[in-house]
Amino acid sequence: MPSTRLRPKQQRFVQEYLVDLNGTRAAIRAGYSPRTAASIANENLRKPEIAAAIDAARAEMQVRTEVTADRVIQELAKIAFLDVRKLFSADGSLKAVHELDDDTSAAVVSLEVRLAEHDGGELTKTARIKLADKRAALVDLGRHLGIFDVKREQDVENPLARLIREVQGTSLPIVANPPTDDEEDEDAD
Repeated sequence: MPSTRLRPKQQRFVQEYLVDLNGTRAAIRAGYSPRTAASIANENLRKPEIAAAIDAARAEMQVRTEVTADRVIQELAKIAFLDVRKLFSADGSLKAVHELDDDTSAAVVSLEVRLAEHDGGELTKTARIKLADKRAALVDLGRHLGIFDVKREQDVENPLARLIREVQGTSLPIVANPPTDDEEDEDAD
């Protein structure tokens, strides 16, 4: 939990910050004035002892809840890489929920089954399955991996292009056909 070096209001701020990671609301709930809450939150979050207390409390929470970055990424991967065919049996019928593997069932947001009786007493069963947003999971994973990081892509610039860019800003002449060793010797005479 928060460090004992913190004043009671600061300790309360740390606890409240962990609720929704919103500094202004945490400051208000901790008892700071709503008028100055945003600036107090900004100050508090910059103080090394408060930042350390927040980090320690978050680490403790991760251990207690077993919610880690790895686990979140694993769940996103289950959604992102779902093979919808795993929802169905070989004959094309929908598998029962208990027949779904863990990865497939993790991507199912809701399942609604309806029974309907038709003329003549015939029962039909229809199912509506809502799956988690596969595209959103892929985007989240891509961001985590830095796939969409434009700055990172610029850092992997072609070395020749970088050299040309650097030389263009200098007074060095760019020579299309540099002289051979023999030509340089003649110029020296």
